[in-house]
Amino acid sequence: MIETIARVNLMVNEVLKIKKNRLTPDVITGNEKRISLVSGIYGDELQGQYICYEVIRRIKKDYSSLTGFVDVYPYINPLALEAKTREIPGPELDMNELFPGAKSGAVGEYAASCLMDDIISSEDGPKTEFCLDIHGSDLYLKEIPQIRINDDRVDEIMPYASRLNTDMVWIHPSNQVKGGSLVYELNERGVVACVTESTTAYKIDQNYGNQLVDGIFAVMKDMGIWQGEIQPVKKPMVARDHHVTYINSDSSGIFIPYVDVHDRVEAGMKIGSVVNVLTGTVEEKIIAPKSGMISAVREYPAIEVGSLLARIVDA
Repeated sequence: MIETIARVNLMVNEVLKIKKNRLTPDVITGNEKRISLVSGIYGDELQGQYICYEVIRRIKKDYSSLTGFVDVYPYINPLALEAKTREIPGPELDMNELFPGAKSGAVGEYAASCLMDDIISSEDGPKTEFCLDIHGSDLYLKEIPQIRINDDRVDEIMPYASRLNTDMVWIHPSNQVKGGSLVYELNERGVVACVTESTTAYKIDQNYGNQLVDGIFAVMKDMGIWQGEIQPVKKPMVARDHHVTYINSDSSGIFIPYVDVHDRVEAGMKIGSVVNVLTGTVEEKIIAPKSGMISAVREYPAIEVGSLLARIVDA
């Protein structure tokens, strides 16, 4: 069932609507659990659009196997999606810094507040037990499928995160995480939530998308929301910050990578070059400082001093 969770009157008689698709079992017993899938906080991250579509498609294909509530929020920042921008157009606000929002606030804060209330609410069904915030990467980096969680939430989130069929679970120190994101605020209010990232901005990688969808159905099966067949899921590597090495440029120019995500590299291996296109010379040879797996690589080639070129994770 399609529902509008937020409605805002805009200029020139336009109306902003944020919608969700609620999928419920044919027979409701009152003992159902609920999962929420959120996407589109950033208008340039399109990976979640495919994932939301594919989850709904698979459920509809075998609807009798649904035994719980699945709420899908495909685009909660529709203005940014339409404008093809990362932030809310106009005020240029980062929506993922506006939670939990405020009903009396501007458009972004009002939308954030409505989304929070809808996810947490149990008035017309169970309160969300688990929420997955689906992101792509940004314009600059290509990322492997991963889950990101805070180190003070590992015990709560890991049973879900480890089943989502990603390549990595990256645990961040909680003292580095600011409030204001959807996942942070949901965790503070008793809803288990985490973020997934993969691929890059403005792109959809169907292989990565299907990989995560398989994981979502595995989690739904564990929760008792899905009784149908599921695919085997991989066990992710678990990385903390000291397992991840950042490689930044010491020069400006065009970055030419010699590796891709998932590639195994050895310490001392040449993984790319920064070139000067005017003189036809190599400004900098990029050397792997340690052995491991490439978990992220620069996608946007124009760089300056300090630009992030790649990440290597111990593997």
